[in-house]
Amino acid sequence: MNVVDLVIPTISQGLLWSILAIGVFLTYRVLDIADLTVEGSFPLGAAVAAAMLTAGYTPFAAIAVAAVAGMLAGVVTGILTTKLKIPALLAGILTMIALYSVNLRIMGKANLSLLRVDTIFSLASFINDDRNIVTLTVGLIAVIIVIAGNYWFFGTEIGAAVRATGNNPNMIRANGIDTDATVILGLLLSNALVAVSGALIGQDNGFADVGMGTGTIVIGLASVIIGEVLFGTRDFFNWLVSVVLGSIVYRVVIAVVLQMGMPPNDLKLFTAALVAIALAMPLVKKKLKANREVA
Repeated sequence: MNVVDLVIPTISQGLLWSILAIGVFLTYRVLDIADLTVEGSFPLGAAVAAAMLTAGYTPFAAIAVAAVAGMLAGVVTGILTTKLKIPALLAGILTMIALYSVNLRIMGKANLSLLRVDTIFSLASFINDDRNIVTLTVGLIAVIIVIAGNYWFFGTEIGAAVRATGNNPNMIRANGIDTDATVILGLLLSNALVAVSGALIGQDNGFADVGMGTGTIVIGLASVIIGEVLFGTRDFFNWLVSVVLGSIVYRVVIAVVLQMGMPPNDLKLFTAALVAIALAMPLVKKKLKANREVA
C-alpha cells in the first residue's frame, strides 16, 4: 500500500477521534473525574445525527442536535453525581446503560445506514475529488473550532471556575462558587464534544450502530496520555494540541500494527496495554531520574 494512501486516512481518523479525546480530557484532567458516560454519548451523537439525516435534515442541524443530546447526557450524569451523591464512576455507568436503550429508540433498530444520504462529507466534496482529503479537511476545521472554543471558554471566569473545581474544589467553595454547577457544566461540555465526534464519525463511516461506543473511553484515555507523554502540558493551549496529536499518534500506531499483521480482534487488548504503559511512563521516568541522582 502507498504510504500516502495510509497516512492521510489515518490522520483524518485521528482528527475526528481527537474531538472525543478532548471531551475525555475535560473530565479526566480538568474535572478529575473518570466519566464512562462517553461510551453512551458517543453512539448517541451518531444515532441522533443518523436519524436526522435520514429524516431529511441538513448535516449541520444533525451535528448541532447531536451536541445538544450529548449535553443532556452529561447533565444527567452531573445531576446523579452532584445532587444524588452517586459516585461519578457509577453515575457515568448508569447513564451509559440507560443511553443504550435511548439510542435504540432514536434509531428504531441496532444499525442505521447513511447510504445515499447527504452528509457533511458529501457536502464538502467540492474541496477535492479524493474523499480522504475531504475528510482530512473537515476534521481539521472541526478540530480548530473545538480547540479555539475550548481555549476561549476556559480563559473566561466561568471556565476558570470549572478548571479550579478539578484542581481544588474546597478552595472554590470557599470563594462562593457552586461546585455542583461547575461539575455539571464540565460534564455537559465534555459529552457535547463526544457526541459531536460520534456524529462526525458516524457520517464518515456511513452508518450509526448502537454498539459503536464500546471501548471509546479507552481510546480517549490513550489519546490523552500519549499526547501528554510525547508532547507535554506546558499550558492549556499546548495541552489541547497535545491531546489532538496524541489521537493522531494513536491512530498511526493502530494502522502500523494492523499493517504488520495484528488481528483486528486484538485491537482492544493492544489499546488497553498501550494505555497501561503510557500511564506508567511518568512513574518510570521519576524512578529513573531518582536512580540517576543517587548514582
